[in-house]
Parts: sequence; structure tokens; C-alpha cells
Amino acid sequence: MALLNKGDQAPDFSGLNQNGETISLQDFNGKKVILYFYPKDSTPGCTAESCNLNDSYDYWLGQGYEVIGVSPDGVASHKKFADKYGFKFNLIADTEQEILKAYGVWGEKNMYGKKYMGVLRTTYVIDENGVIAEVFEKVQTKEHTDQIIKALDLK
Repeated sequence: MALLNKGDQAPDFSGLNQNGETISLQDFNGKKVILYFYPKDSTPGCTAESCNLNDSYDYWLGQGYEVIGVSPDGVASHKKFADKYGFKFNLIADTEQEILKAYGVWGEKNMYGKKYMGVLRTTYVIDENGVIAEVFEKVQTKEHTDQIIKALDLK
């Protein structure tokens, strides 16, 4: 499935967070959401990206946004990752890749000539009406907050 585009309706989803609680996109109706998809807990790029968003979490809340991370790792892995770095937002376990596929971010990757299926690191900004306002395919993991602020023309 192809990536979603600006203006598309964001597919609803439901999954377990790091605390085993069911979280769905509908839980955030009327709020803006930064929904980021990352390959694996506790890897350098994913840690940098998640920590960058967490360091700015209060800023995002102040701007009316919620932050949600999704990866194919399980609840226990997410719990360990979130506890280690003190993440204040939900990390959704998508072990069956249902959410990843719905958002078009599960696809073929190529590393050192070896092709395999995996998460295409992508962030979607969803407005309060559930419409995709921005798509980031080339995520700057260490400066992701600044990248989003610049694209959305926020202060």
C-alpha cells in the first residue's frame, strides 16, 4: 500500500500501548496528532527521534497536539523503552503490522544489498478533523521537532 497524502482521511486504528491499554485514534477526536512510525525500540535512530519528540512533549501539548509512536515491537519492548527514557506519550505495539500497512509505512527496505520488509520511518501530522495535514518521509531523527515546527509554520 502506498503512503497516505496530505488531505487524506487518517485511517482509524486501535492497539495496545506500553502499559497494555487499548489506544485508538478516535480517543483523540478534536485534537491534533503527531503519529510517528519507527522501526525498532532502543536503536540509535529510533531513540534519537523518540527522545527528541519527548523533550518537546510539553510544547506539543501546548500547541494542541498529542504524540503517538507506532512500531512492530511488542508491549513489553515498548514498556522497557518508554521506562528507560521516560516517554510521556503512547507507544503502540503493532506486532501484526496492521496499522503500519493501513498507513502505507510497511514496505521493502534495502540494507547492504539485502532486501527485506520493514518500517519505512514516516511521520503523519493529523488535524483535529482526522485529516492528514503533513507527511514526513525523510525524518530528521535528532531534529524532528524542529522539522515539524518549520513545516507547519509554528512558533
